Amino acid sequence: MSISRTDRPALILVDIQKGFDDIAYWGGQRNNPDAEENAGELLQLWREHRLPIFHIKHCSSKPESLLNEANAGNDFKDLVRPIHDEPIIKKNVNSAFIGTDLKERLDNLEITKLVMVGLTTDHCISTTVRMAGNLGFDTFLVSDATATFNKKGLEGQDYPAELIHATALASLNHEFARIVTTEFLKQNI
Repeated sequence: MSISRTDRPALILVDIQKGFDDIAYWGGQRNNPDAEENAGELLQLWREHRLPIFHIKHCSSKPESLLNEANAGNDFKDLVRPIHDEPIIKKNVNSAFIGTDLKERLDNLEITKLVMVGLTTDHCISTTVRMAGNLGFDTFLVSDATATFNKKGLEGQDYPAELIHATALASLNHEFARIVTTEFLKQNI
């Protein structure tokens, strides 16, 4: 699976929202502290080449969630704030394809290749990437522009964020997506 600017791939920025800055709320530790900066670099690259961009925003239905629309945490982080007419798609489940018109928008633009960045690797990124692969999109997941948090195991054991991130990527690689880096895309787009 290859990618270039002539493919007109869409950049899908998933849930890069201020609510994820509260690391204690999400698990106490996070990997990949440069994920948003890398996503921002790719966003600038896509803007420079006038390639399709879609901003996905998680709007939790739980009033106490940091990602609920009534809370400041629902806002996009400044590094990836949408500008002009860049589409914003709101979701309230893990997949950016469920309950949204994302697939229809991609189909209308005849987009076949997707580049995914965002939060969190093992939840909304994984679910959206899996669905994209199942829907027939050639999907590229950017390992250093995604991140996650520590998780508690069934027996209360701590699983570090880097392990959760690595196993999520390993589960997706070659089955649902090609795992790439920011640098790879900067050289190919």
